[in-house]
Amino acid sequence: MLARPSATARTCVLLVLLAATGIAILELVREQTGTPGFFVGLGLAVLPVAPLMAAFRWLGRAAPAPWPQLLFCFGWGACTAALIAILANNFATEWIAAATADPSGADHLGSVAVAPVVEESAKAAALVLVFAFRRRHFTGPADGFVVAGFTATGFAFTENILYLGNAFVQDLAAGTGVLDSVTAATFFVRIVLSPFAHPLFTVLTGLGFGAAAVSAHRARRVFLPLLGLALAMGMHALWNGSAQFGDNGFYIVYACVMVPVFGTLVWLAVRIRRRRLRAVAGELALYAAAGWLAPAEVPALASMPARSLARALARRSGGRAAGRAVARYEADAAALALLRNRARRGGPLREADFTRRERELLHRMWRRRATAGPALARAAVMEELLPPWFDPLGPATGAEVPAPRSEDRPADPGEKRRGDPGELRRGGRRAEPSLRR
Repeated sequence: MLARPSATARTCVLLVLLAATGIAILELVREQTGTPGFFVGLGLAVLPVAPLMAAFRWLGRAAPAPWPQLLFCFGWGACTAALIAILANNFATEWIAAATADPSGADHLGSVAVAPVVEESAKAAALVLVFAFRRRHFTGPADGFVVAGFTATGFAFTENILYLGNAFVQDLAAGTGVLDSVTAATFFVRIVLSPFAHPLFTVLTGLGFGAAAVSAHRARRVFLPLLGLALAMGMHALWNGSAQFGDNGFYIVYACVMVPVFGTLVWLAVRIRRRRLRAVAGELALYAAAGWLAPAEVPALASMPARSLARALARRSGGRAAGRAVARYEADAAALALLRNRARRGGPLREADFTRRERELLHRMWRRRATAGPALARAAVMEELLPPWFDPLGPATGAEVPAPRSEDRPADPGEKRRGDPGELRRGGRRAEPSLRR
């Protein structure tokens, strides 16, 4: 039987793939736009990238995904998905033109019927890879939101280079002024009015994957991503075909469809973020009661300003290494809370996988709690998250937290207890959250 490739081998393969497709797509875009058009398009297309990435990162900060994973998604969208889309769209348009002998009709049919299917499928491939090989980082709709957003932002970046570069070449050939230029019009439509268009489409796919990640039903885990992908394709096709609604078709679709859907997704993103923070507070309170962390850490870990303050306090007293330790502690604590929340809600998680992952997270937190715990407790006090009578360094419900020793390893928290397998043991270092059936 063939051995499964290791994580390192998969990472190397993906890096080689991204590098090869990146070189190919850059050269292909440069050939189509010319060198001057390429650099003009590049300079203009990069403007919305940082704000979009910051917005999606903000959504995921409650339980942040690793930066390498997010950069992979951006690179997949900008390189691999963009290359697939350009080659497939060109091939399909040429085939339709040859079959119908109507080039203008082929362009329209390609943009409405072919491009949405090809582009959304190419972007969705990044979500499939993360969902398949980094399932532990795919804990709900918020992760689908973020992964899809980074992938689509990368795709839109490369596509904008192409559109803006070609517009600049047209202006050079026509000798038009700046205000009347095709470049200015393209910049206004793609960068000012609709920088969120591609992220909006692909986020629908991401929400489908996110919902599948917490669903206990096998049929839903297949159906929900496909439904999200179908909605993304439909929205994309409507957007590309807006010109068919008359001279003002673009503005009609923009005002009546794109803006309301965008507003709904923004509202949903804020709601998802708040629900995540509430889940962090509720689940970590159980671990605090068992003695795995101090009670004052719980409100601090459920508050993004307090987390930021704790990192700043740690850096001030212990340097960058201490700040990084607090950041990793915060990320592990949030991942632990969402892991237990996912198991409590009946997500597709085996008992053995839950126990192993929980033990791993608790062990990493235990090693850093001497640095992170005081910083978080102080941040909770400074942010006024605790009642005046609360002792931030006191024990939780009578449970003493033992000082970590070099020979200590966190005990297996998945060990079952008779009578109440879903509760945590108080008064020691052993916590026992197990899956509820």
